[in-house]
Amino acid sequence: MHPDTLLFAAAASLIPAIAAAIFGLLIGSFLNVVVHRLPIMRQREIDNYIADKDGKPLPHPDRYNLMVPRSACPHCGHQITALENIPIVSWLALRGKCSACKAPISGRYPIVEAVSGILSGLLIWHFGSGWAGLATLVFTYLLIAMTLIDVDHKELPDDLTYPLLWLGLLINLDGNFVPLREAVIGAAAGYLFLWAVARTYELVRGQIGMGDGDFKLLAALGAWFGWKMLPTIIILSSFVGAAIGITMIVIGRTKKGQHIPFGPYLAGAGMIALFYGPELTRLAIGIAQP
Repeated sequence: MHPDTLLFAAAASLIPAIAAAIFGLLIGSFLNVVVHRLPIMRQREIDNYIADKDGKPLPHPDRYNLMVPRSACPHCGHQITALENIPIVSWLALRGKCSACKAPISGRYPIVEAVSGILSGLLIWHFGSGWAGLATLVFTYLLIAMTLIDVDHKELPDDLTYPLLWLGLLINLDGNFVPLREAVIGAAAGYLFLWAVARTYELVRGQIGMGDGDFKLLAALGAWFGWKMLPTIIILSSFVGAAIGITMIVIGRTKKGQHIPFGPYLAGAGMIALFYGPELTRLAIGIAQP
């Protein structure tokens, strides 16, 4: 098979899209590891830094990263074998249970793998398998990881937001999505807008209403889609967030006044902008004109 059959193929090419979907399944499995381990790695680094600063023994001297140690059952410590780590298939074959202790394995694992695989195929079908298409894969994987970490821990790690920001600026050096000038302004405007909103809220209400990670995520989306897309992204994320938040309060999953992470709604708006950005911009311009 010629390399161009998979790489640098035009949009709506079936073979690259299928290959991307399979690759996305594998990446989805890795994203589950990232979501679980990255917050732990961050906390271990903080604990070690504080201990080292105080001249105390490091509380976490062992290596712990995205590769080491091997994945294991949190209940019995059984190390996951290669056959038990096949995306979706292994979970179904094990009937959602550990092969050793029969403890339940969260259904979120195969869902993340499936979502990653489906989106990967759709993105390469939509954008092709050139540099822009491949960049959209990284964009999506970072958003998936950030969404789940924000849901679990109410934080958006710099290890994910900064790469998304820099990649957005780099991919627009050649204007793949917007001219570089618009991308730079978008990055600055995205950060400053939410920063101003959060600081105003803090002054008026006397409490923190939004984390720095949200500023950085909107800055990253501005770097990808330019400043003109920011109002649309903010409106989309606000409406989605309000709808989901109200629904969760009504069904009793969230109490009134409880903090709801904004990152997942920004991420969802970012994915919509990725697929339908130009159409949304034209629609907004049409509505604004008399």
